[in-house]
Amino acid sequence: MIKEKIIKSALSTSKLPGLDYALNPYRGCEHACVYCYAPSVIHWDKGKWGELVEAKVNLPRILSKELRAKKKGVVGLGTVTDPYQRAEKKYKITRQCLELLLMHDFPVCIQTKSSLVLRDMDLLKRFSNIEVGVTLTALDENVREKLEPGASSVEERLMALSELSKNGIDTWVFLGPVMPYITDVEALVDAIAIVNPKYVLMDRLRLRWGVWERVREFIEGFKPELLADYERIFLKGEDYYSAVFERVRRRCDEKGVMCKMNRLVD
Repeated sequence: MIKEKIIKSALSTSKLPGLDYALNPYRGCEHACVYCYAPSVIHWDKGKWGELVEAKVNLPRILSKELRAKKKGVVGLGTVTDPYQRAEKKYKITRQCLELLLMHDFPVCIQTKSSLVLRDMDLLKRFSNIEVGVTLTALDENVREKLEPGASSVEERLMALSELSKNGIDTWVFLGPVMPYITDVEALVDAIAIVNPKYVLMDRLRLRWGVWERVREFIEGFKPELLADYERIFLKGEDYYSAVFERVRRRCDEKGVMCKMNRLVD
């Protein structure tokens, strides 16, 4: 379900590394990712995550006013919910925002799980400073469908990265969250290396409020034999990620891909 929402402000100050502002055209997200902690960030209290999206229909008008007054800085587009989720096909709020950001020559960093970003290639190519990040959590499409039911397929996302690079747009990959014993990190890095992103940003699974319940339900239905492992890692504090991230770094080095760690703190 999509509801139209009237908002009073567009840009918010971002605490994420490398970003000055955050801009989110939608509240709620149709991707319905099992691991998403956005509900805790935006204090979502409107039912099951993924079933309702609020489209900020007056956002471009508010953004237009703010851009004339704000100091120029990097705008993170889609820092909480995906700017290219399915609602964007109808409302085109993200596209309107890009037109305004281009007009004022603001640097932009996009993060998405959707190949719909290619629709706006005509605008992206005109920015003097822009990069597009695509999230990849698993190479196996069967796993992807269960983890991120509303997002684009793995193949579509890799194709989007390839097309963006071919058109001279800097790309990066958010490799995360790495799902213990599910994400095949070596295979994923190998596939990512083929599309030649500027860098890979890796991250662990972050169990903020409400996430553990959804992850546990997913594990029970997908691979119940892993439930004890997940409880040891996330409830008892077993160190799983140090060795896995070292494997990611080594594989990235072998493939000539720059690798970074997400510095977001829970």
